[in-house]
Amino acid sequence: MLLFFILGLFVHFVFFGSIFDIYFTSPLVHGMTPQFTPLPPPAKRLVLFVADGLRADALYELEENGDSRAPFIRNIITHEGSWGISHTRVPTESRPGHVALLAGFYEDVSAVAKGWKENPVEFDSLINESKYTWSWGSPDILTMFAKGASGDHVFTYTYDADNEDFGAHDVTELDTWVFDKVKEFFHAARNNQSLFSKLNEEKIVFFLHLLGIDTNGHAHRPSSRDYKDNIKLVDAGVREMVSVLEHFYGNDGKTAFIFTSDHGMTDWGAHGAGHPSETLTPFVTWGAGIKYPQKVSAQKFDDVFLKEWELESWKRHDVRQADIAPLMASLIGVPFPLNSVGILPIDYLNNTDLFKAESMFTNAIQILEQFKVKMTQKKEVTLPFLFIPFKWLPESKQLNILRKARSYIRQRKYDEAKPSHLLSCSFIAIGVFVAFFLLLQGCPWTYYMYCLLPVPIWYAVLREFQVIQDLVTLLLTFPPSHFVGYLLVFTLGIEILVLSFFYRYMLTAGLLAFAGWPFITQLWTRAKSISLSWSFFSLLLAVFPLMPVVGREPDIFLVMGAGLLVLLPSLCVLTSLLKRKDSFLNEELLLHLFQMLCVALSMCVMYSTHSSLLKKQGLPLLNQIVSWIILASSLVLPLLSPTSLFERLFSILLSSMSAYILLSTGYEALFPLVLSCLMFVWIEMEQETLQQHGVSHKQKVTSVQFTCNTDIAQFRQLYLDDLRRAFFLVFFLVTAFFGTGNIASLNSFDLASVYCFLTVFSPFMMGALMMWKILIPFILVMCAFEAVQLTTQLSSKSLFLMVLVISDIMALHFFFLVKDYGSWLDIGTSISHYVIVMSMTIVLVFLNGLAHLLTTKKLKLCGKPKSHLI
Repeated sequence: MLLFFILGLFVHFVFFGSIFDIYFTSPLVHGMTPQFTPLPPPAKRLVLFVADGLRADALYELEENGDSRAPFIRNIITHEGSWGISHTRVPTESRPGHVALLAGFYEDVSAVAKGWKENPVEFDSLINESKYTWSWGSPDILTMFAKGASGDHVFTYTYDADNEDFGAHDVTELDTWVFDKVKEFFHAARNNQSLFSKLNEEKIVFFLHLLGIDTNGHAHRPSSRDYKDNIKLVDAGVREMVSVLEHFYGNDGKTAFIFTSDHGMTDWGAHGAGHPSETLTPFVTWGAGIKYPQKVSAQKFDDVFLKEWELESWKRHDVRQADIAPLMASLIGVPFPLNSVGILPIDYLNNTDLFKAESMFTNAIQILEQFKVKMTQKKEVTLPFLFIPFKWLPESKQLNILRKARSYIRQRKYDEAKPSHLLSCSFIAIGVFVAFFLLLQGCPWTYYMYCLLPVPIWYAVLREFQVIQDLVTLLLTFPPSHFVGYLLVFTLGIEILVLSFFYRYMLTAGLLAFAGWPFITQLWTRAKSISLSWSFFSLLLAVFPLMPVVGREPDIFLVMGAGLLVLLPSLCVLTSLLKRKDSFLNEELLLHLFQMLCVALSMCVMYSTHSSLLKKQGLPLLNQIVSWIILASSLVLPLLSPTSLFERLFSILLSSMSAYILLSTGYEALFPLVLSCLMFVWIEMEQETLQQHGVSHKQKVTSVQFTCNTDIAQFRQLYLDDLRRAFFLVFFLVTAFFGTGNIASLNSFDLASVYCFLTVFSPFMMGALMMWKILIPFILVMCAFEAVQLTTQLSSKSLFLMVLVISDIMALHFFFLVKDYGSWLDIGTSISHYVIVMSMTIVLVFLNGLAHLLTTKKLKLCGKPKSHLI
């Protein structure tokens, strides 16, 4: 009897223990290879704010008086970043929440048998993968990630555990302690060279764990004034921390910020279960690599939160809590945590399609690595005839999927990495039907091209349906009267551009309208001097299309006057250079003096050559040699100048004018000078318009630097002002085209323009020189727009798309104006106008590349030491 009792007891113990062995064994595997995106990341550093115990509704909802209890975060949502709800999983507790945030997987089920151990299992995390991590907050949370990290690159600063007192008079001190310690840390770093060097590395993380809200929620409930006031305190602290970091790093635009919570809390101050108040947490992110806010008229969510929070106009992107880890890894370019099951939320990324595709590809390989290791481990402990591979993902299919995805990325077909075949099959069917219909009709082969070409074009358009939907949504946000007004202005602008091809004085009408632009906007009230300068130079430039075509009446004194006018601002720049004490400015000063000398020599050569030809003494050899030297040096000298915006643009102007003076015969020598003045003012005007949208803080022109490495993290969504900028670019290019009549017709080519270089008839050489003269105004416009792109954070891709739309509308207009009757002049002119507009985009690509080269490249003289500005 005793034996049976013991046996029965043993059996029950076995069954009791079996549930832990079967259901609560860790599913985590080890031995995977780290995976990271090979492209440069948008951010050098990441700042993670975790407001422990913060419910989503408590942050997003408005107070009874209509004010936000978190005004800084609210401003981020509407002006700087992206937002949504982070959906957590049970158990909604601090350790599981932080593991999901930083490691990308939900709490290991085996942890239920190990209680509140710091690290129930070994796991990889974002903190472990970082170059350095500094963290401040609760010892309960920070310690487990520090102990789980390899090496000595994780630094923690924690208060005493006794401070976590639910009965304390003011538990907000837990958060103010964190904020104060961070301020002290960055202040001390300025005097600690070793720490300063570490802080300026890439792939670093700052983790601020804020426990005050959770503690107040437990002690006083989330509906209490203590809980809500703590949210206000955290909001103010986050704003101060952002200011401290931006000041420390000089607003370099390389910091990504994330604000979220590990879990929520019930109305009675508890958490751990799966009530929505516990599983719905806020998620707000901004900074390098993050999309700017997107205004929408409707959203896909069927809950009532958006209306209650009055955020229905700002696009919401929800995430799973585990998805945040791959997002953070992607932003700073570290390997995805090895055990992460999160899926990269690309809707938050403001980056190139290539970067998004590569990041998703890396994410897929990282998750697949876990599957392969798990399958290998299972196979090793299973008899061969009993092992059944997962039939939906055999090895052959894995390789095929990865090979196809990599092929699509190489072909830049980023959207096809996970293709939907319905749309493509539909268009294939349409194409087959059209071809069959044409075959029955016995149509010539050209009809097939005309009828079938729209099929792939419309397929490409519908593939970008989301972009079209966003555009329509944006347009619907405008009142009908405003929309009609914008449409009429845009149509009128296009018509002025079209008519300018026939009547040059239409450019004058357009420039007169430009002169009045500041007075119908807020620009006049904010920047009167810049607005007046814009109007003055617009009116001055408007005179040129009214002048007769170049070449009718040469006037050497106007050419000399243009040279003198260029030298006047050059003297002002020279004076400012002489006043500066920097020892590295010797090269810059000599370069500026040499460029001024080139302008003066151009004037002397022009005057001397003109006098010699009037006396029928021919072109002096010395004048010819100097002219060619000046022309050749004008291509190189700007590349020796500093890459700061003003210095580089002014250097390009001086070099261009020295060559243009030699190629001028009259008033057209003044044209690039006036055009450049207007371009300089345009850059300032566009910086003023940025303030209207909160796109960026205003920068001084003197502080902006051209850079070869385009910062894709700065690119943003389009605004209505960007369409105006694209129109301005097209208008200024057309003005450069027809402003002085240089290429309005063949009759405007005056051979006297090249007499400083050669007088013996040489069609090829003379044509090349005339082409360079024609290109100079275009280059000045494109270099200025390079600066506008830089300061307004407008991507080249977006610019080309907008210019393509404008030029295609003009081309469609000219298509219907092509004539096949009348004089040869009428027929040729109609065809040339159509060809010019159709070629505009191609020419723009070439000019943009040339302008990028002239503004960003920096040549260094041999033997000169490098100088670094900090």
